[in-house]
Amino acid sequence: MKDFDVSNSAIELLVLNPISEAHRAQIGQHCQLTYAPQPQQRAEAIAQQGARFHAVLTIGSIGLTADEVVQLPALRLVCCLGAGYEGLALDALRERGVAVANGAGTNDTSVADHAFGLILAAVRGFRELDRQARAGVDRFTLAHPPGVSGKKLGILGLGQIGMKIARRAAAFDMPVGYHNRRERSDVEHRYFASVLELAEWADVLVCATPGGAASRHLVDARVLAALGPQGYLVNIARGSVVDTEALAQALRSGSIAGAGIDVYESEPHRPEPLVELSNIVITPHVAGWSPEATQASVDQFIANLNGTFHGAGPVAPVVL
Repeated sequence: MKDFDVSNSAIELLVLNPISEAHRAQIGQHCQLTYAPQPQQRAEAIAQQGARFHAVLTIGSIGLTADEVVQLPALRLVCCLGAGYEGLALDALRERGVAVANGAGTNDTSVADHAFGLILAAVRGFRELDRQARAGVDRFTLAHPPGVSGKKLGILGLGQIGMKIARRAAAFDMPVGYHNRRERSDVEHRYFASVLELAEWADVLVCATPGGAASRHLVDARVLAALGPQGYLVNIARGSVVDTEALAQALRSGSIAGAGIDVYESEPHRPEPLVELSNIVITPHVAGWSPEATQASVDQFIANLNGTFHGAGPVAPVVL
């Protein structure tokens, strides 16, 4: 890719995801920025100014469509602020030779922290205990909540985030098993050839796999039944990984003991089948959000931008 000389002309960037004013100002020091986080703004910016844009900043769940790629003839870079890129039209970008990059590694710690928070909240029943405490219930009338230490932790997707979750599990003396598309040679954790086998073994199953068509409903009714009435599900991956209706039924019937999720299929709308259930903790897709993680994501985007237009390429490329 030919270098882009900003001494003669500026990089034109289209931002499709919400981002703070302070971070827009930081990014704006490196390019000319058009901010279009709302659907109508996005459609108008691409239709009216599409020929101007050299780069697009988005996130996996918002993405960039093949039709939009066609309307961006000067496009040289598409970057996702986070690690996920399931919403990008990768075939169209590959065909055009557009560089694709992401924020891999920038929010792993925050996601792993949040995942373990959901494990604790789900197993110990924090939501119900909070309600009981506010109601003034005598603690001696309550059933003892289960402990977390020593439980078997199954991780669906042992990537960077999964590895950080596993390290946190070590502090709780939790044996770790995992399922990936292929077994890793660099870890000692027990490998399971299928999600079903992992769920049969685990007390707590954590979803940390990438989203997309290949992982849609990997956790279905059969997997939840295998997890069992003393088992817990945690999802910090993508909502599409878990069958929402199957999860609701399992929680209602007691087929599993509880769950904690940060993502759900209906985003940005709330997961209606789950909201009234007392044995699930729901957070609104914020596992990767912390001041530290967001700043690191913005810094890495700027490095991807400058690397693409002035250097050897993006620092966190997505292999197409």
